[in-house]
Amino acid sequence: MTKTPKQPDPLDNPQMKQIIDNTISEFSEQNGALMVVLNHLQERIGYITKPMQAYVAGKMNVPVSKVHGVVSFYSFFTTEPRGKHVVKFCIGTACYVGGVSQLIDKAKQVLGIEPGQTTSDGLITLEVCRCVGACSQAPVVVIDDQNHGRVKPSQFGRMLTDIQKSEVAA
Repeated sequence: MTKTPKQPDPLDNPQMKQIIDNTISEFSEQNGALMVVLNHLQERIGYITKPMQAYVAGKMNVPVSKVHGVVSFYSFFTTEPRGKHVVKFCIGTACYVGGVSQLIDKAKQVLGIEPGQTTSDGLITLEVCRCVGACSQAPVVVIDDQNHGRVKPSQFGRMLTDIQKSEVAA
């Protein structure tokens, strides 16, 4: 499996552009409006492309660099669509020392993608993240916002194939 093909920009889709415009109109007068608008766009669209960032900046009369700074700083924002399931590898010190790199290697072997990529079927996205606060359970993998601690490469491979099999059966 390879990286998901590039998706069309939401600004090119009339329904999504309407969601973007409505979101900006609805929240642009609130305190912290930029963060509020971006949060709602991430939630409603699922990602915030660079053209969307420029569009939001123009509509809200803020520099594009400010919008991009917010999107690139906070890890919950993404500029590309994520898979149905998101697998995050904690690369904090305890997890790094605990062997998270072996788990990343196992995921690459099983799925054929790198962190930051999504399987071609749109099922699984791999990401890395900083400390998730479960250091005593290192190495930790977060699958769909659920922490899994003390994960071994052999069991992790099965976890990934179980996700794939559950979607085929559904």
